[in-house]
Amino acid sequence: MAGRAVASVNGHAQGVRGALDRLYQVSAALAAFCLAAIAGLVVIQVTGRSLGVLVPGADDLAGYALMASTFLGLAPTLRAGAHIRVTLLLSHAPPARKRRLELWCLAVGAAVCAYVGWYVVEMAKDAWRFGEKSTGNLPVPLWIPESVMALGITILTIAFIDDFVRVLRGEAPSYPDDAAAVEDTAVVADGQG
Repeated sequence: MAGRAVASVNGHAQGVRGALDRLYQVSAALAAFCLAAIAGLVVIQVTGRSLGVLVPGADDLAGYALMASTFLGLAPTLRAGAHIRVTLLLSHAPPARKRRLELWCLAVGAAVCAYVGWYVVEMAKDAWRFGEKSTGNLPVPLWIPESVMALGITILTIAFIDDFVRVLRGEAPSYPDDAAAVEDTAVVADGQG
């Protein structure tokens, strides 16, 4: 009976892990799509100008796509270890202290993102409720880009909590160890790699 319970818990954990990994992949794919949309809008604008045709609202849409790609790319960027981190304390801390510092950083990151996420959700709800629209050439209902911002920051909050739980359970965080990566880079740069 105990073996079934452990297998059930492991199966559930693998299911949650798979769902979270898919969430991060979808977020990264949507961010990439938004970057491609920006490129497409730029090509359309350049082509339109060379033909003497003005494409109204394209710059507004490019701005919204930039915002969407930024916010939707935050969680995948965290998991890839591509956010700027100051690891001076972590690189010199013994393992137990390093784990506590990592947990503190992840908790603060999750708390800040949760607060910002809550604020952006409230902002999007207000934009929906009052029918706010952008003031550019293309009157876009502001709840649409604000909802994308809320989605991106919420996924980042989930990623911080995900890594917090991983480190709390004694596992390594999803992002690479910056100190080890810097040391590996230094060895390769010195020609020792």
